[in-house]
Amino acid sequence: MTTFKVQGGLKLSGDIHPQGAKNEALQILCAVLLSSDPVTIQNIPDIRDVNILIQLLKDLNVKTEKLSSSSYIFQSDNVNVEYLSSEDYKEKSSSIRGSIMMIGPLLARFGKGYIPRPGGDKIGRRRLDTHFNGFIKLGAQFDYDSKEEFYKVTAKKLTGAYMLLEEASVTGTANILMTSVLAEGKTTIYNAACEPYLQQLCKMLISMGAKIKGIGSNLLEIEGVKKLSGCTHKILPDMIEIGSFIGLAALTKSELTIKNVSYENLGIIPSVFSKLGIKINRVGDDIHIPAQENYEIESFIDGSILTISDAPWPGFTPDLLSIILVVASQAKGSVLIHQKMFESRLFFVDKLIDMGAQIILCDPHRATVIGLNHSFKFKPTTMVSPDIRAGVSLLLAALAADGESTIHNVEQIDRGYQNIDSRLNKLGAKIQRIE
Repeated sequence: MTTFKVQGGLKLSGDIHPQGAKNEALQILCAVLLSSDPVTIQNIPDIRDVNILIQLLKDLNVKTEKLSSSSYIFQSDNVNVEYLSSEDYKEKSSSIRGSIMMIGPLLARFGKGYIPRPGGDKIGRRRLDTHFNGFIKLGAQFDYDSKEEFYKVTAKKLTGAYMLLEEASVTGTANILMTSVLAEGKTTIYNAACEPYLQQLCKMLISMGAKIKGIGSNLLEIEGVKKLSGCTHKILPDMIEIGSFIGLAALTKSELTIKNVSYENLGIIPSVFSKLGIKINRVGDDIHIPAQENYEIESFIDGSILTISDAPWPGFTPDLLSIILVVASQAKGSVLIHQKMFESRLFFVDKLIDMGAQIILCDPHRATVIGLNHSFKFKPTTMVSPDIRAGVSLLLAALAADGESTIHNVEQIDRGYQNIDSRLNKLGAKIQRIE
């Protein structure tokens, strides 16, 4: 187990560059299986989940050439589909949730896709029904071994179909989309997810020869083609990391500039942080956060307490609600955090309460935060990172605390944040990594 020793109470300053987007990278890397031609991917984040997926591609006999620290060429011209039945595949693919998106491309190109029950964050129920119902509508046969917890889909022929998704699942939409681009005929996906990362996947597939209409909307129309070619694709900066850095600046009263954020793809993220009283200045494609001694939470226009909740894009991403919660803990005023999508994601607040935060956990989905207005610093403590986003939230709290805190199980943070300790240390933080 890896541990961080974090010295709190230090002001940070300087420029920081966000990594490539984790959630986009997991989709894009699976899409390289759709073509036998070389596919070049740029701005790939060097994080644990992505590296596991790249290793899975190598194990499937995908040729992989590393051009730089963040650029690779992949060529899937001799995929070993028999590897899908191996124990090694079952073990590795079960460790990351993103592996579920390998099924669609494998099914589309080779007629079968296998996957064990995927892992990932323990943040509540995360159903896979959307994925498999979509495969079935395209003509696949589904089999689930409940004893082995192993999913199989097979198809001799895939045919386009109309489908209305029960939920606007990002990974579900991506999986069905990647399957349908090689299916015969027209596929219509209504209530599709439309996040920027899904739009990026659509653009990549089009550059490979796919025919897709409705990008950016919740109605996608796909005309199947017989074959896809190679392409070059660049991954967007990670909006979750950008939001984390905005919160970091506010909590530590620091002046930070976040470089090359692809501002037009951030949606309402800047405005939600602004509602907490954080000053956000756009300078070209950068975000500048001035040092603030205090920041005050807005109320609704009728004077009632502000509520911040998650919703499918273009609503606020659930991955940033943990950050919003810890940032609000040191604001002036109160806010209700409503996490609608995952019923276990707010359970980390007990660690913040131990540090002195005034938070009332109303139920698994809602927490009321009464801000300390920086009048009382967080108390240093020892804690364990439960998942990626909560782990970073606890790291931000530790950086704002009065003294040294210890965070165990930072492998969870490493799953989604690239070299976070060394990057923040360059800004003036003191984070010691103990293997």
